[in-house]
Amino acid sequence: MWFTNLLTSGGVGTTVLMLSVAIFAGLLLGRLKIRGITLGITWVLFVGILISALGVSCNHDMLHIIKEFGLILFVTAVGLQVGPGFFRSFAKGGLAMNLLAVANIALGVGLTVLVAKLASQDLTDMAGVYTGAITNTPGLSAAQQAVGDLGIEGASDRLAAGYAVAYPLAVVGMIACCLLLRPLCRIDLASEPTADEGNAAGGAKQATPTSQRHKINLVPIFIFIALGIVVGSIPIPVGMKAPVKLGLAGGPLVVALIGSWLGIKKGRFTTELTDSHGVWMLREVGIALFLAGVGLGAGADFVGTVKVHYMWVVYGVIITMVPPLVVGLFARLVLKMNYYTLMGMIGGMHTDPPTLAFANTVAPEGCKLPNTGYATVYPLTMFLRIFTAQLLVLMA
Repeated sequence: MWFTNLLTSGGVGTTVLMLSVAIFAGLLLGRLKIRGITLGITWVLFVGILISALGVSCNHDMLHIIKEFGLILFVTAVGLQVGPGFFRSFAKGGLAMNLLAVANIALGVGLTVLVAKLASQDLTDMAGVYTGAITNTPGLSAAQQAVGDLGIEGASDRLAAGYAVAYPLAVVGMIACCLLLRPLCRIDLASEPTADEGNAAGGAKQATPTSQRHKINLVPIFIFIALGIVVGSIPIPVGMKAPVKLGLAGGPLVVALIGSWLGIKKGRFTTELTDSHGVWMLREVGIALFLAGVGLGAGADFVGTVKVHYMWVVYGVIITMVPPLVVGLFARLVLKMNYYTLMGMIGGMHTDPPTLAFANTVAPEGCKLPNTGYATVYPLTMFLRIFTAQLLVLMA
């Protein structure tokens, strides 16, 4: 009886318990490989969805805070790791990657409008599916703010439903894109370079956290987080009814990138901070909390929503997979982009931490190319995803 009450109370203890179960069970499942392929830490998301779908009650306000804080820790750690060599890597290939990201976004928006017309769907509803298909929570919030300003009755809930339906399979879809690119581009991981020549963010002398036993200095990390939240909250006028923002993820990432770059350049700190074992631990803990929070928060309504709007799942998969496959094929076959960088870029183009986590699972230990690809396109992508989510609502 007491255990049943614990599972259904929805209290703090229940929420922490379920987060812990989702994380450790997901991490254990992540060790399983089928034909050499594993989803890694992404299993935490699916275990969370399963737990929630079974009727376990959690405190959703608490889940929201934990999810957002986990994401902040994750992107801050990524920014710290790639920041020292980011601008040199951007000069080397960053412009091309951001142009590819813009093309990917344009394809996604175009497909959303096309599906809405061909399937006779309300474009406002499809804006929700779009934000879920690109796993962009700030975009959903921006779209909801837009429909609120426009006074569209019930549109905010429909946007949330579209997001919830498309999100889980979007995570799988982007990982599937990374996997499909291997046979399509005849990629041999054994012969794939683990560093781009001349790329300071992934050079031959890469440090691995296992050899470092220094205490991590948390002061600059939380300074970056605090400044990042402030920067992410700054409204940026774009000539629409509502301004756009970098958000809780984009702001800390940008500040960590710039802060770690300046810190190393000015000699304020060394790689004992930016590439220490502690930073790697923060990254892994952050993504685990984020995935568990998303899963536990989405699972309860997932099955019911799919039953009513099952075609939204199909539309979401199309919006998720077609653009990165097209862009990925071009990047690899025409531009000869490194596969590890390409996987990170795909995750960054969809602002999707699970794809980056998967890419880091595939890449050899110490390879930073997925992080570099992700961080190079993430800031611009975040801005454009928020903007286009609002644009779809205004076009409806």
